[in-house]
Amino acid sequence: MNAIHRRAARTAARGLVAPAAALTVVAVAAPQAAAHTELDTSSPGAEATLAGLPPRVTLTFSDDMRRKYAKVAVTGPDGESVATGEPEVQGKTVALPLDAASPVGRYNVGYRVVSADGHPVSGSYIFTVTAATSPNPSPRAARSADAPPSTATRETQASESVEESSGANTSALVGGGALILVAAAVGAYVARRRRAGHVD
Repeated sequence: MNAIHRRAARTAARGLVAPAAALTVVAVAAPQAAAHTELDTSSPGAEATLAGLPPRVTLTFSDDMRRKYAKVAVTGPDGESVATGEPEVQGKTVALPLDAASPVGRYNVGYRVVSADGHPVSGSYIFTVTAATSPNPSPRAARSADAPPSTATRETQASESVEESSGANTSALVGGGALILVAAAVGAYVARRRRAGHVD
């Protein structure tokens, strides 16, 4: 009976060793799987709505990136690329310069990068650019509005003033001449009446 019990105990022990080893492998592999590189933040963010296209799109990952394998693309509403250069890698951040004069509409950001420890990461998202507000007057236009009148403008204004003054003087002279003529006519009439009275 003792031999039978010993064999049963050894069999049970072997049966417990295999599951325990399997659990150990899972416990070791789980942290490694969780350590894979991910996209932490992006600017502009997914589904963002902007008043104008920013000068660059910036992606920040959970690990440092390899410059050689950083690929980022941004396409506009017409499906054409709006990038003005190559991706710029600095530690965990990958940035792509954009043409800020691109039209309004929906933009697609696609990326495929490889972290320093060899983990590839890829994905995409969309953001929207709406019509920008009317810009303020340019400094040149503002200076033109505040600047004093030019020499030609001053001469034109002076000429108009002289003409107005001349017209006023002419009207005064004409009015004065008319009064003199009326006074002379009245004086002549009175004189004739007096002479006629003396004759009678």
